[in-house]
Amino acid sequence: MRKDIKQLVNYYVKKFNTRNPYKLAECLNVEVQIGELGSQAGCYMFLKNHKCIFLNEDLEENEMRLVMAHELGHAIMHRKENCYFIRNKTLMLTSKLEIEANTFAAELLIPDEIIFENQRTTTEQLSRLLGYEQALIELRLKTF
Repeated sequence: MRKDIKQLVNYYVKKFNTRNPYKLAECLNVEVQIGELGSQAGCYMFLKNHKCIFLNEDLEENEMRLVMAHELGHAIMHRKENCYFIRNKTLMLTSKLEIEANTFAAELLIPDEIIFENQRTTTEQLSRLLGYEQALIELRLKTF
């Protein structure tokens, strides 16, 4: 499955010439709203035949980008499912849908080139360098 997700990400990156999850959402007609979500970092919902991503306005820039990429993964791979990203919990979940969305986000946000250029760094160092949790880096390294 991870290989399929890598191919899927590569398809969209090549088709739209961007790794920016916000630009990809725009190209794919996914509506994005940023606002108050309480303890939720974000969610994806399929409402009245429209794909919608909601992001918590309180997230730091890098975390918001990660949540956006994660929710975009749901929008592409789990179109009719409603999925919620709970802060500090979703990277640790074992549900198939969440693992797939996390894998999509990792593939989108961390291209092979970055890993190749930083082969001699630890996951902790790569995590600090890129500004993403170590768990995401470790997930991404599984497909490198």
